[in-house]
Amino acid sequence: MPSIALHARQHLALTPRLQQAVRLLQLSSLEFQQELREALDTNPFLEYVPPAQETGEAAEAAEGAAGIGAATSVAPAASANAPEGDLDGGMESAADGGMAPDAASYGGEPTAYSDEASGYSDDGASYASELPLPGALRASSGYRGSEDGEADAADWVRVPISLREQLHEALRLSPLEDRDRAAVQVVIEALDDDGYLRQELADLAGVEGIGDTLDEDRLRVALRVVQTLDRPGIGARSLAECLALQLEAMPEDTPYRELAHRIVTGHLERLARREHGELQRQLGCDAQSLQAASALVRRLDPKPGNHYGRADGGYVVPDVIVRQVRGRWVVSVNPAIEPRARIHKLYAELFARSEQTSRSPLAQQLQEARWLIRNAHKRCETILRVGECIVARQKAFFQYGEIALRPMLLRDVADELGLHESTVSRATGNKYMATPRGIFEFKRFFPRELETRTGGTCSAAAVRALIKEMIDAENPRDPLSDVVLTQELEKQGVRVARRTVTKYRQMMKLPAAEMRRQL
Repeated sequence: MPSIALHARQHLALTPRLQQAVRLLQLSSLEFQQELREALDTNPFLEYVPPAQETGEAAEAAEGAAGIGAATSVAPAASANAPEGDLDGGMESAADGGMAPDAASYGGEPTAYSDEASGYSDDGASYASELPLPGALRASSGYRGSEDGEADAADWVRVPISLREQLHEALRLSPLEDRDRAAVQVVIEALDDDGYLRQELADLAGVEGIGDTLDEDRLRVALRVVQTLDRPGIGARSLAECLALQLEAMPEDTPYRELAHRIVTGHLERLARREHGELQRQLGCDAQSLQAASALVRRLDPKPGNHYGRADGGYVVPDVIVRQVRGRWVVSVNPAIEPRARIHKLYAELFARSEQTSRSPLAQQLQEARWLIRNAHKRCETILRVGECIVARQKAFFQYGEIALRPMLLRDVADELGLHESTVSRATGNKYMATPRGIFEFKRFFPRELETRTGGTCSAAAVRALIKEMIDAENPRDPLSDVVLTQELEKQGVRVARRTVTKYRQMMKLPAAEMRRQL
C-alpha cells in the first residue's frame, strides 16, 4: 500500500558563501582581479581602496616587510561554522541565509582593504572607479588615462606590430590591381604566427574576391608576392621552402650558397640526422665544404614569423613573492593582486537607517559585498599559507636549484596546514611564485617520487636535472645515448628505466644522441 512518511535526517551542503570562496580560490590572479573589478562596478556597497603608497594607509605594514615589498596582512575570514583554514571541510546548513556579521567578529586587526579600514571621506567621493590593471591589460582594454584628462604611462607603451599588420602595410605600397590585391590579402590572413602557410591553396580557392571567386592559379601568384613583401621565408609551405627562400635572398657570391641550397631542398633530413658521410657521397663534396654549408644552413631562421608581435601577449602575474632576508626565506603576497575593496560606509549606514527588510535586493547586495571581501581575504591567506609551507619544505631548491627538489604530495601540505587536500589543489592551481631563481608554478614544487638504490627517494625533477647536467658536460663528438645515461644514473644510485630517461629527455626538448653529435 502506498504511504506517506516523514523522516528527519542530516546532510552537509555548501552555502552560497562557501561556494563563492571555493570558486575564488581556484581562480588565477588575473581572473580574480577581473572578478573583483566586476563586483566593484555592479555592487553599490563596494568601494575601491587605493594602494597604500598613494593614500598613506598601511605604511607601518610596508616598513615591516623588511625590504620585501608591501606584504599582505590578512585578517582571518573563516566561516563561523567551518574549521579554520578549510574551505571544503567547513559545510554550513543550506538554510543559513541570515546577514553575515561584521569582519571584526572574525578576529584579527582590520587590514587596509577591510570594511573597517580608513573612514569614508566627507565629500562622499567613491573610489569604485576601477581596479588598477597591469599596463599590457590596460592597453588591450582600451584604457586611456583618468577621467580628469591626465595621461597614463600605459598610453605610451609601444605595442609591437603583428606579422599580418606588417604584411598588409607593405601590400599598400605594391602597385597591384584590386583583384590581385584581394588574393594577396587572402593568403596573408591564412598565414600562421610562425609565418608559414599551412593550408593548401586549393582550400583557399573559391573565396570571393573583387568581382569573382579566386582560383588556385591566382592564389599561387599571390603567394609569390607575399614571399617578397617582407622578411625572406614568410609564406613558405614547409621548412625546406622557408630555408630555400632565405638562401635565394642572399647575394649570389655568398660562399657555399649553392651547396647549402642543395642540402635544404633535397637532403634536409640527412642533415638533421647528421649523416655526414652519406651527404658527402650524395653531394660529391669534401668534409670541409659540407661543414661550411651546414653552418650556413644552421644560421637560417626556421620561424621568421617570430620576429613580429603576437596577438596573444599572455603573461604571468605571481601570487606570492619569495625573497631572502638576513639568511631567511620570507614569503609575501604580491601587492599587485591584493583585493583592494571595502564596504562603502556611507551607503551601509544609510541602508541601516532605512526601513528595508533583510530580503530586499539591497540587503542581498550588502550581504554579497561582505561575503566577497571576507572570501577575498581568505583566498589571500590560504595562498600565503600554502606558499610558506612549500618554501619551508623545498628550502634546498632555492639554494641549490632544481636538482635539490624533494618529492612532495598535496596531502603533505594539507596535513601540515590542517586543510582538505582539494583545498590545497585549488590553492596551487594556476598560482605562481616569484623567486630569485625565476617564476614557477606552485605545481612545480610537487614532483613525483622515485626510489634510489640505497632505499631512499628522490624527485623526478632532480633526475631531469641530473640528465641535463650530464648532457651539458658530454663530449659533443661522442654524445651520451639514453642507455649510457641510464647507466650513469645507476652509478649515482638512481634506478630508472631507459624509456623513462627518454621521456624525461624529450620533456626537456633535448634531441637524441645522434642529433647532438658534432663533427
